[in-house]
Amino acid sequence: MPELPEVEALREFLTEHLTGQEIVRVLPVAISVLKTYDPPPAALEGRTVAAVHRHGKFLDVETDGGPRLVTHLARAGWLQWKDRLPDGVPRPGKGPLALRVALATGAGFDLTEAGTQKRLAVYVVTDPREVPGVARLGPDPLADDFDEARFAALLGGERRQLKGALRDQGLIAGIGNAYSDEILHAARMSPFKLAASLTPEETGALYAALRATLTEAVERSRGVAAGKLKAEKKGGLRVHGRTGEPCPVCGDTVREVSFSDSSLQYCPTCQTGGRPLADRRLSRLLK
Repeated sequence: MPELPEVEALREFLTEHLTGQEIVRVLPVAISVLKTYDPPPAALEGRTVAAVHRHGKFLDVETDGGPRLVTHLARAGWLQWKDRLPDGVPRPGKGPLALRVALATGAGFDLTEAGTQKRLAVYVVTDPREVPGVARLGPDPLADDFDEARFAALLGGERRQLKGALRDQGLIAGIGNAYSDEILHAARMSPFKLAASLTPEETGALYAALRATLTEAVERSRGVAAGKLKAEKKGGLRVHGRTGEPCPVCGDTVREVSFSDSSLQYCPTCQTGGRPLADRRLSRLLK
């Protein structure tokens, strides 16, 4: 799933390639992708792109005097830029293409989604806050006003595990499964440590790890072409998706806890005092 660093890189890429360009066609190909109907996608046609914004994991294409195209790529969605779009109108089918945006220059982009679970979402709205997922977002963790005191206040009342707290978009926007693993590894904390139990020193360490991990990921992604961002993300991860590999910090074996629809990875030596976590939901440390 694209998370804050990748979506920020896409925002920068689209800012460079879309700003000032006229949209001539918006073609929803998969019925499931469009979550709004008024205004219709055709209301974007003939409009000039004024800016591209990011709200957590949402991309927001603003047009000059018209509606906005807001999208969430979900778990298996992606944006594919094309300097020259194929001729003709794409036909609905079982392929990955979900929506196409064509520019007057002949360039444009496709929104695609792999797999059978269709969660990619597109909204045409006059205000991004009309999108429920945007309206409920917590603060952006890379915003200038997201300081340690604000972070501590958010976690202070959270009587749940750090892994779940970091992934909650209503608490902090933009962090998903991969970067929550990376942040907790950098902070040397168990994913199942209770957020409300953190000492001021631990809160400071977690805050520093969060800012550093996300900032470094954004910098690595900056300037990378849209089609290469997935590979760049995978190459920069230390523990997430690396079950069975040696931890790059201590050399211990990276372990995994599996859930019904996801998994997390961690290093026992760096994060849990050398003790493996039980591989079940609501896990406890094995004695």
